[in-house]
Amino acid sequence: MSAPRIAAQQPAPQSPPPANAPAPAQNESPQQGTLQNQKQPPPIQVTTGLVHLVATVTDRRHNFITTLDQSDFKVFENGTPQEIRFFGRETDLPLRIGLLLDTSNSIRPRLEFEQDAAIDFLNSVIRRNKDMAFLMTFDNEPEVIQDYTGDLALLTKAIRKQRAGGGTALNDAIYKATEKLSNPPLPQTGNPEVRRVLVVISDGDDNLSDRALSEAIEAAIRAEASIYAISTNTDWLSISDANAPKKLHVEGGDKVLQQFAEQSGGRVFFPYRVDDLEQSFVDIGTELRSQYFIAYSPTNPLANGQYRKINVETDRKNLTVRTRKGYYPNAQSPSAPASK
Repeated sequence: MSAPRIAAQQPAPQSPPPANAPAPAQNESPQQGTLQNQKQPPPIQVTTGLVHLVATVTDRRHNFITTLDQSDFKVFENGTPQEIRFFGRETDLPLRIGLLLDTSNSIRPRLEFEQDAAIDFLNSVIRRNKDMAFLMTFDNEPEVIQDYTGDLALLTKAIRKQRAGGGTALNDAIYKATEKLSNPPLPQTGNPEVRRVLVVISDGDDNLSDRALSEAIEAAIRAEASIYAISTNTDWLSISDANAPKKLHVEGGDKVLQQFAEQSGGRVFFPYRVDDLEQSFVDIGTELRSQYFIAYSPTNPLANGQYRKINVETDRKNLTVRTRKGYYPNAQSPSAPASK
């Protein structure tokens, strides 16, 4: 599932990048660019003062498009065009995954469904000696069951032990999980950058949180964590073709899961049967290896903590770009949490 490492492809920046960042490509011919990609140069390094985005591009049939160039993208912050300073395809960064498992009483009939979903996902995505994940459950309150590890056996054992009961504190759980993703274990050698992902397996209903939905979404944005939600709701209607079931309606918990995914640049899945989960896992894993790294220096340097909207577009017809909707600039860096 590995992908080529990120190649820097951008015009010369107005100020030089840090010493550990790759040199920008200048006056490069298409043939030279192809040769450079074949050599797989090191990934783009994190730089303070830049806003970092991970973007997914799909066509009308939801196929991932991975062949676009920097010139195919336009970035806007609060409606103002921004200059892309660094660009790369097919990010292959180490993953730091928070797996958030709903164990409240409301999902008791579907707990085995959630456990199978969690284990299948981890086995599909975690790469030995590179990626790490932690397991957090939530009912009345969130609890870390297994801390960061790359050991799939430990994670599987922890997942299988869970039992259902209690209320549902989803917002509190996402708030706590994204705090943990803000300070993950970093690679011991090489590029210190990691990709933060939160996978939420739940029905989306919340009846016990102290945190509001808006607070949980803000926490995810500040942590730069993309949320991939797998709904356990069973509100389905199969019409005419039993092999092509359709949602009866999307409301309540499903809409909450959609908000988390859309605001953070992730995605929500509505599997019909446990057997349908396999394709969802394949899609998440493929998406994490089929994205674009985009970094820009905001034209507005004021770090006042006020939310700024981000819009990334492409001129290519019939394509959709998905990334996080915005960020909160702070005095340290316009985009990155303290751990970067």
